[in-house]
Amino acid sequence: MNHPDATQQPEPRDQEEETVHRALEGFYRDGKPPWDTGVTPPELVALTEGPRSLPPGRALELGCGTGTNALYLARHGWDVTAVDLIDRAVERAREKAAEAGMSLRLLHGDATRLDELDAPGPFDLFFDLSCYCGIPLHRRDAYAAGLTRRAAPGARLLMFGYGPEPLGNPTTEITSWAAGVTADELSTRFTGWDLLDVTPGTNAVPTFWFTLRRSTSATT
Repeated sequence: MNHPDATQQPEPRDQEEETVHRALEGFYRDGKPPWDTGVTPPELVALTEGPRSLPPGRALELGCGTGTNALYLARHGWDVTAVDLIDRAVERAREKAAEAGMSLRLLHGDATRLDELDAPGPFDLFFDLSCYCGIPLHRRDAYAAGLTRRAAPGARLLMFGYGPEPLGNPTTEITSWAAGVTADELSTRFTGWDLLDVTPGTNAVPTFWFTLRRSTSATT
């Protein structure tokens, strides 16, 4: 995989992206981001510690929040890079890593603009806890392309996402958030990946766990 030594200059966000950014900042400012529970989900634990667990390698977490799951992976032998759009979330993650004496790379940046960050890959595991489903629709191809360029052959992507919901709900006032994510969308956007599993979540609203695998014959 060839990447320039220097990261690219930041690409300006459009109005919809700014709206999403402000909304996410609001969750952290109020101290109530629903995705940042402080508990590692059993789906990630199974992938890391279960009978069919992956051997530790390099992991990239998209939308890491305050670092709960990035730290979990690091504790279990993974070389972890983690990215979040909200600076106060990343700062708290860095504080938690320092308190735990853990070494991992925590980056403040946009999961759809990975070329601007120091996260070249290749990675064996990608973890996304409701990051992708919050991304504006017009930026999702860039997200998929960024992961694909950084995926080792056979890499896994474990993603939690909200399904489509009607506009007007308190958490879905933003159009792209109401669109959620579906298996059909992931199959279309993630060229060169196989959708291995779709498991409904246990939330009161429609949610799903998606597992994708990069083709073992893929080149990066």
